[in-house]
Amino acid sequence: MCTLVENVRRLKSLEYLNLALNKIEIVENLEGCESLNKLDLTLNCIRKLSSLTSLTNNYALREMYDNRGKQPRLYLTGNPCAAFKFYRLYVIGTLPQLESLDGVAVLHTERLAAKANFDYVQSEILKQESLKTYNPPPIERASEIRRQLRDERECPARADLTPSKPEINRLLVSKDGRVLNSNQAEVNFKLVEEDNTIILTVKLPKYMDTSLIDVDVQPTFVRVRIKGKLLQLVLSSEVQSDRSVAQRSLASGDLVVTMPMANDVVKPRANADIPPLEPIS
Repeated sequence: MCTLVENVRRLKSLEYLNLALNKIEIVENLEGCESLNKLDLTLNCIRKLSSLTSLTNNYALREMYDNRGKQPRLYLTGNPCAAFKFYRLYVIGTLPQLESLDGVAVLHTERLAAKANFDYVQSEILKQESLKTYNPPPIERASEIRRQLRDERECPARADLTPSKPEINRLLVSKDGRVLNSNQAEVNFKLVEEDNTIILTVKLPKYMDTSLIDVDVQPTFVRVRIKGKLLQLVLSSEVQSDRSVAQRSLASGDLVVTMPMANDVVKPRANADIPPLEPIS
């Protein structure tokens, strides 16, 4: 297995470089590859996401079209850095030439957010890079990543099939104004009541970027937008939306939305029942 990117600096005509399933920790020595338009770094050990600045001048590294349709140019799925908070925004801000990342099209709104918040996002990425954590070797994560990539390939492209906002509203609200249940995202979920709290658990791919998820809790219903597709559920009791919390499970990647019921005292749950979670900003 390779641990370094080397001996390619002078390959000016190199167009495709596949370094998947290695032990590379830093993206480097690719500045001279002027024709490079596809780079696959899936399942490596890249934690230093800031090393992507070495690709700033690789302008050919963008989405291309061929007889198979759209062909994304950069893959970082399965690397430790792909689990960082703000991972996607940082990559988009650092490499504005990209039109897709890990098989997901870059939206105009993402470009604007990445540009407007880049200084803050960069500082958060540097903090996460400095943390020393255990990362399983790529081979241990290979089967899981392959399943995730296969699922993403089988799903329609987000940008092409995401309906406009008015269309979404017409689908999810009845003519008399009642909010409807809908699972446009086609995800598995569980909605339970426990200790005066309604808890929604949504099954998500472990390595899905948190920036692709948006949660909106209202007193009588909850909306979760996943890659532009909506899961909307009517709640059995009114909840306190301002005290509700959305988190990702560190172990499974699942989304957990905890919603305290209105006019009730929230009882603490036993620590043993709470999985390790990280907040969604």
